[in-house]
Amino acid sequence: MSENELEKKDMERFPYASAVGSLMYAQVCTRPDIAYIVGMLGRYLSNPGMDHWKKAKRVMRYLQRTKDYMLTYRRSSHLEIVGYSDFDFAGCLDSRRSTSGYIFMLAGGAVSWKSVKQTLVASSTMEAEFIACYEASNHGIWLRNFVTQLRIVDGIEKPLRINCDNKAAELYSKNNRSSSKSKHIDIQVLGCERESSESSSID
Repeated sequence: MSENELEKKDMERFPYASAVGSLMYAQVCTRPDIAYIVGMLGRYLSNPGMDHWKKAKRVMRYLQRTKDYMLTYRRSSHLEIVGYSDFDFAGCLDSRRSTSGYIFMLAGGAVSWKSVKQTLVASSTMEAEFIACYEASNHGIWLRNFVTQLRIVDGIEKPLRINCDNKAAELYSKNNRSSSKSKHIDIQVLGCERESSESSSID
């Protein structure tokens, strides 16, 4: 048997899928701080290695050390949903795709978050950040509409604020011109982003 086959056979002794499933449950419910690493571990459910198992156990130990962490919210007369987006550029070594991440805050606490591999292959950090902002914007608009329709609050401040750390992506989203270097993301992403910006849904 090859070394890979031996490792795969050895991994049958460990409940990797069950462990990652438990981590996913914790991440979805109350732990946005482990969203990125849990997403990475989830990519190897069909063929995990010993390194993946060790990393999963490290996350479990981290959760044990920080079991007193909790999401907190404060009373406020100025309700505003604020989003933050970020990315890792070409972080997936197999596909060269980047990973997007976003988190939304309301009343001083996190209310929604996600870490997911991008469907497009970005050729620059600007494109990767722009795609991340687009995904965050889509979810942010849905989230604000959802909270408004609940009718449990008087109102949500507008426009929706999305924070990112790439000025080039910000300028590109507000520019009416596209280029040959970025045309592969224009149709899927840019149209929706501009529509949201023009309707003052996003700042």
